[in-house]
Amino acid sequence: MATAEVAARAPVIQESLATRILRVVTKTPVHIVLVLIAVAWLVPTIGLMFTSLLSPENLLSEGWWQIFSTPSRATFENYRAIFDNETITSSLWTTAQIAVGGTLIPIFVGALAGYAFAWLEFPGRDWLFILVIALLVVPLQMALIPIFSLYDATGIFDTVLGLILFHTAFALPFAIFLLRNFFIGIPKDLMEAARIDGASEIYIFLRIILPLGLPAIASLAIFQFLWTWNDLLVALVLARDTQPITVAIFSQLRAFSSNLELIAPATFVSLIIPLAVFFAFQRYFVQGLLAGSVK
Repeated sequence: MATAEVAARAPVIQESLATRILRVVTKTPVHIVLVLIAVAWLVPTIGLMFTSLLSPENLLSEGWWQIFSTPSRATFENYRAIFDNETITSSLWTTAQIAVGGTLIPIFVGALAGYAFAWLEFPGRDWLFILVIALLVVPLQMALIPIFSLYDATGIFDTVLGLILFHTAFALPFAIFLLRNFFIGIPKDLMEAARIDGASEIYIFLRIILPLGLPAIASLAIFQFLWTWNDLLVALVLARDTQPITVAIFSQLRAFSSNLELIAPATFVSLIIPLAVFFAFQRYFVQGLLAGSVK
């Protein structure tokens, strides 16, 4: 009680006007830089969105900013046209299959391997993990020609399966590294208690490790989905008729350089889907990035 009375009687130190002004002045340059970066990032996206809402005639007469002065020129006819375009709709479905498959398989395999590297004892574990880390620096481009020859010989060239397997192979080193670092921070007592109760390793993995590792798994899913969805190089080399949306847009741009009423809405749809995935899981993003940094 006496402590509470003393605390209540203690004078409240108020911040002086000069201190508040100094704090605002010191933070203002940082805020200005952040606003400029945000504007520089948003303007092209907003410009693409408005471009996709304008008819070809209006696009040729003025820029996309005309929509501010005459909003009535906005139309959704361009979007109806791309969803009536079999090439675009087929490439969107192909991209979804590649992105989902190329995200789920590395997460599943990487989670199993990450758990094994973190909590299971087996011969050569540390050397194998060093090998996994070494694979992180292997450039993707150096494997394109050998994989092209392998796919052509095995009959999976120009297939969705071939593209999924390629993205899975190059995603696994990072997936194992990230998930292992997160899993090793989980208290060992939880697993020892489960083993004492007779739980198997599969039960521990499914009921303890995966729920607690959700932030790292969600962060990995964001990374992998964005990388796979936006891929252009791998699809250009390892596919011909199996075109994801990036290749379909590239082909349209190359064939019809002024066909903006098709290219702009298709590009915006291709952009908005990974953005929606990112914002849906962004609360896990920082937690996953900091996996294993604090123990």
